[in-house]
Amino acid sequence: MTSTENSRGALYMSLAMASFTCNDALVKSVTSSLSVAQIIMVRGIMTTVLVYFVARRLGAIRPLSVMLQPMILLRTFFEIGATLTFISALGRIDFANISAIMQSLPLAVTLGAALFLGEPVGWRRWAAILVGFVGVLIILRPTGDGFTSASILLLAAVFFTSGRDLVTRRIVADVPSLTVTLFTAAANTVVGALLIAPMGGWQPMDLETFLPLVIAALLVFSGYQAVIMSMRTGEISFVAPFRYTGLIWGLVLGVLFFGERPDVFVYSGAAIIIASGLYSFYREGKRRREAMGGESPASPQAE
Repeated sequence: MTSTENSRGALYMSLAMASFTCNDALVKSVTSSLSVAQIIMVRGIMTTVLVYFVARRLGAIRPLSVMLQPMILLRTFFEIGATLTFISALGRIDFANISAIMQSLPLAVTLGAALFLGEPVGWRRWAAILVGFVGVLIILRPTGDGFTSASILLLAAVFFTSGRDLVTRRIVADVPSLTVTLFTAAANTVVGALLIAPMGGWQPMDLETFLPLVIAALLVFSGYQAVIMSMRTGEISFVAPFRYTGLIWGLVLGVLFFGERPDVFVYSGAAIIIASGLYSFYREGKRRREAMGGESPASPQAE
């Protein structure tokens, strides 16, 4: 691919991370007024309607039988788990801390790919994964005040999200991405509706709580589309590191809108996570280039 295509891909990825992080900030702003279930349902209704009309216009609607494929159902399960745990943690942990810890997701996906999909991961990337999770522990401080039940929820969100991404690789290629997104958004909405009563009941909503969720739904949709455009425009090894721009947004929004003051543990842990992730991306890109050059993929001992 040309440098121009890679530059556009990097821009799309950066826009996606800005969209997702701003969505998270808007959701966090209403967690003190609305239950997790109500947030999921209200945002889910708007996202589902938006995705439905776009999918219908693009001819991406498929019969329900297509959506009942085991891999799609499993992906939906992971997505629901990720949504519940992440939003539950969002209202109880500093925004900058959450943004920093979620940067470990690429490392978690690499770990899962090696353990469950049999993808080759050499000792250098194993070391990068280990060092990256040390960075997570530095932020959480499991022996201090930083580690709480909310921290466990956030780690569970990383697990569910990485599981979702791994299962996505197993979905057959002839199922459009918009179809999967539509089914997932609808399933999230239904689960949110079912959990409203157990999680405290319906709370009245005014413009101050409803408008952020409207904007959040638009940002979620635009973020997903930007990610797809990024992956289809630039080389994955080039654009993937731009995921870490989300941390910049997280730190800025945390300071400006939530009055947070991240400490040295957050900055140190985030730096370790990002450095580990970038090195892992570099090793993966090198392995793929070697494979495309006619050589066999690097063995675990070779990396």
